[in-house]
Amino acid sequence: MKPLYATFEVLPGHEARMEQMMADLTRAVRAEPGCLRFVAYRLAGEPRRYHVDEIYADEAAFAAHISSPHARAFNAAIRDMVVGGASEVVFLAEAA
Repeated sequence: MKPLYATFEVLPGHEARMEQMMADLTRAVRAEPGCLRFVAYRLAGEPRRYHVDEIYADEAAFAAHISSPHARAFNAAIRDMVVGGASEVVFLAEAA
């Protein structure tokens, strides 16, 4: 499996647009054959900060995800909408 999480902070004024984009992205990613989990959260008390939990079946499934038209369009669109221009992605490895 390929587990990871992504975080980002939406710039003021883009909250409603991001909410719709995340809903659209969530539907598209969950339909990918190699997606095992895709859940987007907003941090309690910090509604402009997002945390997205993702698990893909393997490296190939993740590669297919990241190169999909919907993922590429989302990542291009958020450049002007989030702090730093992109999400921060952290890959995980099972500890036990």
